Amino acid sequence: MSGAPTSSAEPDRPSVWARPERGARGPAPTHSRDQIAAAAVELADADGLAGVSMRAVAGALEMAAGSLYRHLSSRDDLLDLMVDRCVGELRPYPKDGGSWQDQFLLLARRQLALYRRHPWLPDAIARRAVPGPNTLAYFDACLRLLQPVRAGVAAKFEAIAMVTGVVSLFARSAAAAGTVTFDHVDLAAYPHLAAAFAEPPSARPDGDLFERTLRSLLTGLLTTDPA
Repeated sequence: MSGAPTSSAEPDRPSVWARPERGARGPAPTHSRDQIAAAAVELADADGLAGVSMRAVAGALEMAAGSLYRHLSSRDDLLDLMVDRCVGELRPYPKDGGSWQDQFLLLARRQLALYRRHPWLPDAIARRAVPGPNTLAYFDACLRLLQPVRAGVAAKFEAIAMVTGVVSLFARSAAAAGTVTFDHVDLAAYPHLAAAFAEPPSARPDGDLFERTLRSLLTGLLTTDPA
């Protein structure tokens, strides 16, 4: 979700979705990929990404650690499954009603709620992941919402990536709210800070910061006609 999915004929590593869940030989899998992803997501929600290992997931599913490799080739495969499962929570995507900006903002709010439910997700998405079906459906929905915009495809993918970055920032700032305070701090050596706090409180602009930021971002990035 951090940028355009790659369509290279030679990806860095093969997609887990390009391989059958069951190989031609060997015992049948004891758990589906979705069950594996669900167990891993539960671990990550409780302990962060650091708590997710092949051994930990196998233990949660009451499997032998080595047997998980019959289903997946690496931890990267596991993270890809986790990301795609969570991205599926964004469905159903906005359809009709309001401007393209209104619809895109609605999707961004859902994305913000998703990141707050799964605080580890921005870090998992930031890595070079192989997009799964839910992730590809997300990009497809974004491009559908941006169809009315007279901008090139590259600009649209940049806007999608930037919105994801802003959503990640707001999700992280909510988690860290209250960690910085200027109470009981001597600001004498910092004249600009002192002057700012000496001014009477001013009314905030209309609309919440999240909406104002995204509307300004989308307007600034998507106002160029296609070349």
